[in-house]
Amino acid sequence: MSDGPTGRVAAAVASIAPDLAVRPAVDADADALVALVGSAYDEYRCGPMDPDGFDADLTAPGTHTSTTGRRWWVVTAGTAVVGSVAHGPPEADDGGSTVELARLYLAPEVRGRGLAGTLVRAVGQEAALLDVPTLTAWSDTRLVDAHRRYLRLGFHDTGARRDLHDPAGTTEVRFDVDVSTLLSRRR
Repeated sequence: MSDGPTGRVAAAVASIAPDLAVRPAVDADADALVALVGSAYDEYRCGPMDPDGFDADLTAPGTHTSTTGRRWWVVTAGTAVVGSVAHGPPEADDGGSTVELARLYLAPEVRGRGLAGTLVRAVGQEAALLDVPTLTAWSDTRLVDAHRRYLRLGFHDTGARRDLHDPAGTTEVRFDVDVSTLLSRRR
């Protein structure tokens, strides 16, 4: 299973968490992904989800990936979805110099094992294979633990902010990292 993007991400996860598996997200994962992301929203008081707007991708993740060029994986423990990570295609509006990391969420029971960093570095490897020098992560201002993790991985706060105009009143912070810097760091 080491061929292709899914195999590379799965191998990275198996190297630190052999009890977990990785596979592409499919539409049948919708309920599990809504529960996973909703749990994080509740934990960090991010407000209600927006299934008709910002969170619409969660309602049909397989379809979303096939129509947008996004790659999206779920991490499973048995049949339970316990994690998620995605990335988009190279961003056209900046000449293809960035790839956006997206939907990085982990269930509490799998946190603290280095899984988030492993997933981010796996996405960084995918960006490197696409010859994209920068990985970008937009993160809700309330997800302060994620911000600390991004900074530990070598990301920097660009100072850019965007308001999503969603029911939760979300403002996101942009973090960037040079892919070569990301891949050279251990944790």
